[in-house]
Amino acid sequence: PGVPRHTNRLIKEKSPYLLQHAHNPVDWYPWGQEAFDKAKKENKLIFLSVGYSTCHWCHVMEEESFKNKEIGEILNKNFVCIKVDREERPDVDKVYMTFVQATSGGGGWPMSVWLTPDLKPFVGGTYFPPEDGIHRVGFRTVLLRIAEQWKENKDALLENSQKILEALLHMSEIRVRGQGSPPPSKEVMATCFQQLSNSYDEDYGGFSESPKFPTPVNLNFLFTYWALHRTTPEGARALQMALHTLKMMAHGGIHDHIGQGFHRYSTDQHWHVPHFEKMLYDQGQLAATYSRAFQISGDEFFADVAQDILLYVSRDLSDQSGGFYSAEDADSYPTAASGEKREGAFCVWEAEEIRTLLPDLVEGATEGTTLGDVFMYHYGVKEAGNVSPMKDPHQELKGKNVLIVRCSPELTAAQFGLEPGRLGALLREGRRRLSTARAQRPRPHLDTKMLAAWNGLMISGFAQAGAALAEQEYVSRAAQAAAFLQRHLFDPTSGRLLRSCYRGKDNTVEQSAVPIQGFLEDYVFVIQALFDLYEASLEQSWLEWALQLQHMQDKLFWDPKGFAYFSSEAGDPSLLLRLKDDQDGAEPTANSVTVTNLLRAACYSGHMEWVEKAGQILAAFSERLQKIPITLPEMARATAVFHQTLKQVVICGDPQGADTREMLRCVHSVFTPNKVLMLADGDSAGFLYRQLPFLASLERKDGKATAYLCSNFTCSLPVTSPQELRGMLCP
Repeated sequence: PGVPRHTNRLIKEKSPYLLQHAHNPVDWYPWGQEAFDKAKKENKLIFLSVGYSTCHWCHVMEEESFKNKEIGEILNKNFVCIKVDREERPDVDKVYMTFVQATSGGGGWPMSVWLTPDLKPFVGGTYFPPEDGIHRVGFRTVLLRIAEQWKENKDALLENSQKILEALLHMSEIRVRGQGSPPPSKEVMATCFQQLSNSYDEDYGGFSESPKFPTPVNLNFLFTYWALHRTTPEGARALQMALHTLKMMAHGGIHDHIGQGFHRYSTDQHWHVPHFEKMLYDQGQLAATYSRAFQISGDEFFADVAQDILLYVSRDLSDQSGGFYSAEDADSYPTAASGEKREGAFCVWEAEEIRTLLPDLVEGATEGTTLGDVFMYHYGVKEAGNVSPMKDPHQELKGKNVLIVRCSPELTAAQFGLEPGRLGALLREGRRRLSTARAQRPRPHLDTKMLAAWNGLMISGFAQAGAALAEQEYVSRAAQAAAFLQRHLFDPTSGRLLRSCYRGKDNTVEQSAVPIQGFLEDYVFVIQALFDLYEASLEQSWLEWALQLQHMQDKLFWDPKGFAYFSSEAGDPSLLLRLKDDQDGAEPTANSVTVTNLLRAACYSGHMEWVEKAGQILAAFSERLQKIPITLPEMARATAVFHQTLKQVVICGDPQGADTREMLRCVHSVFTPNKVLMLADGDSAGFLYRQLPFLASLERKDGKATAYLCSNFTCSLPVTSPQELRGMLCP
């Protein structure tokens, strides 16, 4: 490709998604004053297109419409065109997605919205094909009709957009009613468990037919439910549902058996054929969830999956500065010579390819058995491909195989007359060779944007895995990423977080000319990460920073009238609504996680107004928590933590002492959802002793590392053996 024919203003942006559109014939503007002024001055409508770099249909709409010269001309003549990366500006995305969902009953990306010059939406949708079809109006027709409407009925349009805005304001308000109080946790937990249980897939795990998303918030809810009801049949079922789902996901095609990590979701009921993009927020949450599954069950299988995810992230999503990249795309070129990208090309296999790579005869197996035979049998590989045409509308996977574990090791071994103990090494060798072959293929696009919120989720993943699996290197990786956040996504003079930074030329870390300020989710996920990192490393500076950020979050986002936190701060005139999210989806919503953050913050600081705030958030969401808690499983989980009161587990001891380390290992090996851990090292000038005077009264018994279990700063009798401590943690 020679010199590009067109270049627009997006060429000056840092976001990989915006840069992908810098050579469209559309005269794109980034979201900002220059575009707003142009719309006002020329009295033109705004066409707003929102997407992200790993979004399949965003690529399709760009190929079909935004690269089309004639459609570009229609857009440039009639509209001011704005492109937004939803991962950079979740605030803008939320406002207009609320509108699209309210007016069309559905939503998704690419999102296409038409706005008046004062940014009020009046018509919107998602993907439009370029030309009219039997069932759908084409993009060109929509553009011409809207331009016509603006010419003919401008006043009616403006009036209508004002009414729409008022309705949206009314509809999206979440606030406390009257003398609201937190909902009763027993009922919320029971209802949420029942709703998950009713939607559970007994055969394949998960909580829907298809598509199936990993949704770690559901599994974390079930773990907490189990921990509080260990001896009941419901408790046993909760644990079984969570562990079975995690097993089926790890066996499925949603798990990359060759390159590690998890794809975003499965298009079918069996976790088999995924959408192949890999998102940082999934890896972070799943690493933590698989570590918890290991903590609870002791089954090494779950520890292996957690390590597999962290290997993928360390190798493929890590910047040398310590930060984590956002995502890897689903589409890539099948070979270096290919002209067009295909979904999943990097990850799928033809049977013939595997035979060629694994031709060796296997000793001790039925005569004539090759390594390829064993591998293909175990991973469900078929000669004609193993993807049903129903799941492959564009025929991109015809004749290809998505690896999925179809048999237990015992069954595969029996099929070929092998001793079961030998199978692991054979499959490992097969995976190693396929991995080497796959490294020759063109890689999918990597989104090298680094977001504070998602880095927070990933730090939690490394820190929790490090603690639960007793792997120090994971804790160090988490600390390296936290130091990266402090260096590149925090402004020490204002005390505020920034949303994003970018990998620049020569692998330096770059910032936009006008940095995007952090949103609520950036604060909440980073604060959670710092608490998790403190518990794994016992490095007090992380705690100190977490509490500073919590004060800043209160200042920027708290709603003193209706309670709970707004997603974005006040004072941005281009944002029509300040919203509060009300759904725990692929990522938990910030208000859900912040409830537990506030309770932890209170335990580490003695600031009891944080406990009050936690209760006020639960009160604001009370109606939803009582009726449909399945939409807020993380907040439902937090209601239990709120009503149970967090237990402070204090270990008094020398941080370097073997006895102290043994006590800490005991705490890390037990799943206790309602505890905070702290180390009282005897340094009375240290941060924790200054925050919590009661620590000064706790001492080491007979000079040995000693544990106390405290509630509301009142402590149990001291214990000095890990066995006694375990007994206290698992009553």
